[in-house]
Amino acid sequence: MKFGVLGGSGIYEMEGLEGIKSQYIHTPFGDPSDAVITGHFGEREIVFIPRHGKGHRLLPTEINYRANIWALKSLGVTHLISVSAVGSLKEEIEPGHIVIPDQFIDRTKDRPSTFFGEGVVAHPQFGNPVCAEMSQAIYQAAQALDIKAHLGGAYVCMEGPIFSTRAESFMYRSFGASVIGMTNLQEAKLAREAEMCFGTIALSTDYDCWHEEEVTVEAVIAVMKKNVANSKAILKEVVMNYQPSNPPCPDQSSLAFAIMTDPRVIPIKTKQRLDLIIGKYIQS
Repeated sequence: MKFGVLGGSGIYEMEGLEGIKSQYIHTPFGDPSDAVITGHFGEREIVFIPRHGKGHRLLPTEINYRANIWALKSLGVTHLISVSAVGSLKEEIEPGHIVIPDQFIDRTKDRPSTFFGEGVVAHPQFGNPVCAEMSQAIYQAAQALDIKAHLGGAYVCMEGPIFSTRAESFMYRSFGASVIGMTNLQEAKLAREAEMCFGTIALSTDYDCWHEEEVTVEAVIAVMKKNVANSKAILKEVVMNYQPSNPPCPDQSSLAFAIMTDPRVIPIKTKQRLDLIIGKYIQS
């Protein structure tokens, strides 16, 4: 078992993290957002990628989600936690609270969301897009640390980078969604294809624009800074204490019956390119 984390560029600066190393990884889908950071808490390994690059230089649409997930998979990551800032769509989810979503609504339009294509088709199940065990572990960690957290809820993933209009914000509230962000949907889909257990730590920074208070970048950044310490504490708690189930979570075999293409007609180059994720089912 190895944990991966996608988040801000400073998220890996955690107390007690040892053996920190940095390496650049090239993937069949291009380069990840930045160098990959590895370290460990005792015997538990953890791998970080700053999704927006160091210094936050990549728009949500510019992030190479496929390369990020592929790089983590190539290093043996089995359990992935995505940490991201979100706007709250519910009064009870106050700025500074943690949300652990269990559903997603896709409002993106310009992003590759699959490793498949070029001669191979797969249709993994995605009705439950996050790992229930992982989500429960995140929630229990927050409770143990006395951090206000909400278990469950739908995450609206919008294209960005501009925030919602007020009409859009009210529409998303009418869906019953809990939070809105710009990054997690592609990560969840690709993690499922990579057979990783996936969970989200969504850090509420504001009430989006449905609320009486107007959202400002300054206000968001101020709350984000307060959230960073909480997210680091939760991550450490989860990594140190997580106990995987036996038998393993079904997310770790999500491609077992999902690949629809006859192996005999899959191009050799495609088999070789995707060997990391389909090799145990289809030989190249």
